[in-house]
Amino acid sequence: MKKLLLFAAFACTLAAQTYEIYGIHYATIKDFSVAGLVAGADKDRKMDIAMYVWLIKGGGKNILFDCGFYREKFIKRWKPSDFQKPSEALQNAGLKPEDITDVIISHIHWDHADGFDLFPKAKIWIQKDELEYYAGEAWQSKRTAAGDAEDVLGLVKLNTEGHVGLIKGDAQEIIPGIICYTGGKHTYQSQYIGVKTSAGVVVLASDNVYLYENLEKHVPIAATLDADSNLKAQDRMKQLAASEKLIIPGHDPAVMKNFPEVAPGVVRIQ
Repeated sequence: MKKLLLFAAFACTLAAQTYEIYGIHYATIKDFSVAGLVAGADKDRKMDIAMYVWLIKGGGKNILFDCGFYREKFIKRWKPSDFQKPSEALQNAGLKPEDITDVIISHIHWDHADGFDLFPKAKIWIQKDELEYYAGEAWQSKRTAAGDAEDVLGLVKLNTEGHVGLIKGDAQEIIPGIICYTGGKHTYQSQYIGVKTSAGVVVLASDNVYLYENLEKHVPIAATLDADSNLKAQDRMKQLAASEKLIIPGHDPAVMKNFPEVAPGVVRIQ
């Protein structure tokens, strides 16, 4: 009986698990073409886009959604301003790289997956189909090749060492209160997440929604394998999130204005 009561109490704790979410801004890429973000946008429009990692705290865990980039080849190519290595920017939120328990990667692109090895104690989570595709078939054609070979090889190596969790499809709760959803087809099997907070579910969209403009105008992202699937993903996010204000786009600098700053470069989403 005592064991049963303890199990029931534990189950209730898991069911009630909520998280705090923080956006950590670690770089800016200036004069980026909006037409590369919002389908049909004026090709002459430019804007500075923000580079983020998202910190999720709760239940004894410190989780990152996406892990940014840091390798010199990307810095030379994209010339980011106000750049901090994501593991260093994390310290503005009061944590060290070794404090991160889990890293959830939305998709294989360099600015979201390159920092996978900055957090030495973290388990890496990625969609099974995403990793398998970019470790194999994608490279058979220049048209489908994406991501960075060094990042892909590093993730495959971590998988052989038992440090990768492969997410098998849509609506998978990988950690209590954190659910991964496929959608948007930004890459072969990109994903976004829903996170339970005291204010309800927050959706961290990553590149499945680049900017608030995509949501407000109901316009697909420009870089997608299937524009219709991206619009369907946006519609689903609006159903999942506690409010539309709690759908957080992947690169909009307005995130830093829409939520309270709690430390330099760090805003609290909920």
